Amino acid sequence: MIGLSSDITPDKLSKAFSDIRSHSSFKNLKLKVAVFHVKNSSRKPFLEETHAEFMDTLNTYVGGAMAFAQEAIKRMFEDNGKTPLAEGGEKKGTIVFTGTLGAMRTNTNFAAYGASRSGVRSLAQALAKEYSPAGIHVVHTIMNGGIKDEDVEAQKTGKSRGAEEVGQNYSWLANQGPSLWTHELDMRPPQEKF
Repeated sequence: MIGLSSDITPDKLSKAFSDIRSHSSFKNLKLKVAVFHVKNSSRKPFLEETHAEFMDTLNTYVGGAMAFAQEAIKRMFEDNGKTPLAEGGEKKGTIVFTGTLGAMRTNTNFAAYGASRSGVRSLAQALAKEYSPAGIHVVHTIMNGGIKDEDVEAQKTGKSRGAEEVGQNYSWLANQGPSLWTHELDMRPPQEKF
């Protein structure tokens, strides 16, 4: 396993993408899948929210997603060229933004959280419309709750999701051919209430 750290700032994301490209384990490999998954929760009554805290939440999730997407798109074009699908180009890769139900509807005390989550959903939609013809598949997923990397009874009975199943779904998205792409996917354990 290789560990490369980053945060959501443009300079650190750029360095992370550069470190991945130059690492010996990835020599001669093209970027085919990029997943943006950031834990960003904010819960407080709206009148207790400060402008700075609200904007920090937006910057963490929406600003981070924007910087991440730019790096991923540039790398996918570098690795696979820019020939559009309509001109015989190939699928360049898949970018997945892991979101939550907060992207579609929010609740009391979640103004900043809902604004940031719906902002990334809108960003994903805009990128899908702009870059799908060029061969970049952009997906926004809805996934509430944690992802566990262990085989526990709760996963076997549909109370919680497992990392293996999430990985299989993301792999399925990445392997979709050029004739039909999923742009939004809602993934839930069978016993989750929503």
